[in-house]
Amino acid sequence: MTKQEKVDFAIETLNRLYPEIPIPLDHKDPYTLLIAVLLSAQSTDVRVNSITPLLFAKADNPYDMIKMSVEEIREIIRPVGLSPMKSKGIHGLSHILIDKHQGRVPQSFEALEELPAVGHKTASVVMSQAFGVPAFPVDTHIHRLLYRWGFSNGKNVVQSEKDAKRLFPKELWNSLHLQIIWYGREYSPARGWDLNKDIITKTIGRASVIQQYQQKIKR
Repeated sequence: MTKQEKVDFAIETLNRLYPEIPIPLDHKDPYTLLIAVLLSAQSTDVRVNSITPLLFAKADNPYDMIKMSVEEIREIIRPVGLSPMKSKGIHGLSHILIDKHQGRVPQSFEALEELPAVGHKTASVVMSQAFGVPAFPVDTHIHRLLYRWGFSNGKNVVQSEKDAKRLFPKELWNSLHLQIIWYGREYSPARGWDLNKDIITKTIGRASVIQQYQQKIKR
């Protein structure tokens, strides 16, 4: 298969498996999405979705959020991990949204990345899922799969994002990054991986990855 044929096969398989694409993090508007994505750093979506209803019951907008203290926010979000940094970030960015953006989440990568505790990946998720702007946020699942499929060298997420944007049509980025996340969780996880269930890697995967898998199985 040529590289293009491999890309086409991956897209076709993902479209077949995920014609409807659920959004992993529960939210109702750009602000609640921004907070949920910030909380998801080094945590799981399931854990974040169990905590955000408690937080948003008290504050689902920046005006209510700044009425709470950093300590109060931290107490609620403690189970998601990194709560000292995340609570400061949530409180700080809520102030900035009010002071600089009329209480609204800005619709630009630059303005989002200026907010405390908001990195490029978080900004990309918000731009993509809240505003429909083409973006390709790379999480650990996407990073792993692009390497397994031979679409990126796996050096870092920055390179993986560049390679994904180069290989996949721009109009598919917003749906595709979500499809790859779901596929990674269901069929191509880091642990407990069964290559026979992973149709994409089995068909187009990097030869060295498949070889390593088969050697491990033989042991």
